[in-house]
Amino acid sequence: MTPGIFVTGTDTEVGKTYVSALIAKQLLAEGVNVGVYKPAASGCIPQGDGNLFSEDADALWQAAGKPATVDHVCPQMFQAPLAPHISARAEGKEIDRQRLVSGIEYWREHSDFIIVEGAGGLMAPISDDDFVADLAYEFGFPLVVVVANKLGCINHTLQTLITAASYEDGIPIAGMIVNNVQPVTKEDISLTTNPSEIARCCIPSILATVDYGQGLSEKIDWVDLALQCLNP
Repeated sequence: MTPGIFVTGTDTEVGKTYVSALIAKQLLAEGVNVGVYKPAASGCIPQGDGNLFSEDADALWQAAGKPATVDHVCPQMFQAPLAPHISARAEGKEIDRQRLVSGIEYWREHSDFIIVEGAGGLMAPISDDDFVADLAYEFGFPLVVVVANKLGCINHTLQTLITAASYEDGIPIAGMIVNNVQPVTKEDISLTTNPSEIARCCIPSILATVDYGQGLSEKIDWVDLALQCLNP
């Protein structure tokens, strides 16, 4: 099976796309044929030709070196900034559950490594019958959990890890990336203590941190990490 990772977050707007793009750029620079997949996206921008534009899908596509088309990256796009299945319903449509799953097959056949970016957190609904965790479990990739460094993130991180460990018979976790979604200042001392406290409380390790608007603090062998998680 083509190795890969499933990038999820402790919440929405935590920088999943930003981090996923950083990983894709690293792999591309290393000569890896990387596939990027976002099963569904909402909050997309209408275009003059009647199509929708997903900033997240485009960012992933650009970071991976523009493989195939943006429609391969994200085959289901909707306009309203709501959960994808509700956004689809607002347009008189429905999420195609089968397409959520089958859309990844192109990348299994045409890439050496796959980065999947979920929508919201693990328990965000993505269809009438599925949560993001269902796709993560079905795809079989280990999770990379993006943690937005802000007050409350320790609780959010632990809740995400507990969910992953208890879902079905467990979703493997490659580790966490702490993303500074705002500059670290003296005004919020929690931003300086959160990473060490997360490391103390959690069994999965912090793989890297991301300073505000910067790159990963560590160079990670993503292919080896993904394979180790599946074959411990």
